[in-house]
Amino acid sequence: MKGLLKKNLNTTFLFGSIGIECIICAKFKFNFNFNTIHKHLFSFHLSMQLSVVIVNYNVKYFLEQALHAVRKACMGLKAEVFVVDNNSVDGSCEMVKHLFPEVILLENKYNFGFAKANNQAIKIATGKYVLLLNPDTVIEEDCFTKVIGFMDNTPDAGSVGVKMIDGSGKFLPESKRGLPTPEVAFYKISGLAAIFPKSRRFGKYHLGFLNKDEINPVEVLAGAFMMIRHDVLKQVGLLDEDYFMYGEDIDLSYCINKAGYKNYYFPETTIIHYKGESTKKTSINFVFTFYKAMVIFAKKHYSKKLARNFSALINIAIYLRAFAALISRITARIFIPLVDFTVIFTSLALLVSFWSNLKYDTPLGYPSEVVYTNSLVYTLLWLTGLFLAGSYNKRKTFFSVVKGIAFGTLAIAVFYAFVGEPYRFSRAIILLGAGAAITGAYLIRVFIYWFTYGRFSFNMSSHLKTIIVGNKSEVERVQDLLVKSKSKSDYLGYVSVEPNSEDSHYLGQVNQLTEIVALFGVEEIIFCSKDLAASRIIEWMGIITQKDIMYKIVPEESLFIIGSNNKNTPGDFYTIEINLKLAKAFEQQKKRMFDIAAGFLMLTFSPLLILFVRQRINFFHNIFQVISGQKTWVSYAMADNIKLLPSLKAGVVSPLDAESGRIYNPVTIQKLNFLYAKDYSVEKDLLIVMRAIRSCGN
Repeated sequence: MKGLLKKNLNTTFLFGSIGIECIICAKFKFNFNFNTIHKHLFSFHLSMQLSVVIVNYNVKYFLEQALHAVRKACMGLKAEVFVVDNNSVDGSCEMVKHLFPEVILLENKYNFGFAKANNQAIKIATGKYVLLLNPDTVIEEDCFTKVIGFMDNTPDAGSVGVKMIDGSGKFLPESKRGLPTPEVAFYKISGLAAIFPKSRRFGKYHLGFLNKDEINPVEVLAGAFMMIRHDVLKQVGLLDEDYFMYGEDIDLSYCINKAGYKNYYFPETTIIHYKGESTKKTSINFVFTFYKAMVIFAKKHYSKKLARNFSALINIAIYLRAFAALISRITARIFIPLVDFTVIFTSLALLVSFWSNLKYDTPLGYPSEVVYTNSLVYTLLWLTGLFLAGSYNKRKTFFSVVKGIAFGTLAIAVFYAFVGEPYRFSRAIILLGAGAAITGAYLIRVFIYWFTYGRFSFNMSSHLKTIIVGNKSEVERVQDLLVKSKSKSDYLGYVSVEPNSEDSHYLGQVNQLTEIVALFGVEEIIFCSKDLAASRIIEWMGIITQKDIMYKIVPEESLFIIGSNNKNTPGDFYTIEINLKLAKAFEQQKKRMFDIAAGFLMLTFSPLLILFVRQRINFFHNIFQVISGQKTWVSYAMADNIKLLPSLKAGVVSPLDAESGRIYNPVTIQKLNFLYAKDYSVEKDLLIVMRAIRSCGN
């Protein structure tokens, strides 16, 4: 009888689910499988306390960590968890289905933005409270229990936010904010808020005058963690979908206040939020999107006159901030080349003067125009060599400097052969200049490294002194991850929750962590969340006082080791998932240089090459398109996995064209594309073009 009842119940849910699935899919245009509907319908019969809503877009590694933390925090509660995916292409949905089958996954076919995606889940949520949670967060195990308890005991709380820290353990001021009135906006835009952060008048944007460790009602909460009464949402309405990404949390907070409820800042639980506001400030797109959201807010809630004045102020701020962001980016890109140019050009000019005094007994052994022209040309050629050797990317090593100056010196030798005798420097000047260029460029990078990392190192090693905090079995798994991901970590040993003095890698117990960090000069700490609660990890991030410590967390059974150096950088991670070489900026630059060089070579030898190509007119057309940057010589073959690989221009040929006309199935073609991106090299491009030369006119 019991089995029959269960079967009938399942049958009832089956037919009900099919009908509801059709309605939801038609209305919201997202994929919603039967299992999802079935789980959700069953939840209607429970007294649901909490509905957690996470909107995801291409941050699989953060999302996995967030869901592990949410799973632990939901223990003992009647809760449902929604992940609304805005058409990610990084495998996020597959990961959720595989690792978190209890999660209700809504898969959108388009990126609908933050507000609309949240609303999709809220409309079908059944919890007494609804939590809007960002995927790049880590919450404590008792977070939900504490916040729900506070809301249960505080009837006037319409919504609650918590204390947030960034990946380096620093407090994020956007945890509590004031309403962006024209006055508050002016103080923020003018910089007065930054100068007087604790002033009751000037510091209203981030409410710096309020103690960050005390509960207080505030005007605005951050959408990264915002728990709201479901009844209040029904009263004030859902998130305003006019906001695509920023501003919807300000709007919702304001509406909750207007309805007679309070927004509370609740610091008795802390979360890690990797991507705080400060991570986006140098993004021009963020500037325009954020400030335009403020204009939408003003038009919606302020009088026409006030909204007009506010909009004018905001528009001024948009262009000032956009200009500042642009200048900041340009400065960051040209700073090292500019310093290189100054040092190399000056040292070369001084060398010429020294050599002239030595050989001709006068500082003007060469005409001044020759000195300045040659010094300029030689310096530019050496800078070009440094660029090609990758010395302006992250790989700032002594070898890259020597390699770059060597490239430049070879180019100077070619230049030397084509100019007349009166315009030639002595070969000794060129060699001495190359030596001075190597010394100057290398020392510049050493000092920049010292300024950036706070430690002096002649080898500029980016390997960090790393310890792992966890028990031996999990530590060994993490060690294996570090090795396979080729992380730049100098592993010192591990700090265990349980004593294990017999192991040579054992440094001590977790209660000795502060002393161990100081003793060994630790620069990176990796916490194993399997063995250490999130609350303890967050606590240690606050206790350790050494500057520039980098923290990372590895969730249980995860392939990701996730963290962020500081609040000014987005989160980063190690993973044993294959790193695609072609995704690196330096490899893309080399590919572009190959395209140009190969284009000019083909043009030079075109009288011979046209004997081999199929369509001669198209061949010349392709050459000019490649040189102008509209195409690349080698790109991917047409396959389903192209959008998952590093972006490339349309190609003249593909790795498939080099396979002598063989016909492959779709899976094999995908593998060819993947291997091309994974093991990219200029030599590989050259080989493919040579093998597929007949197709270069297609």
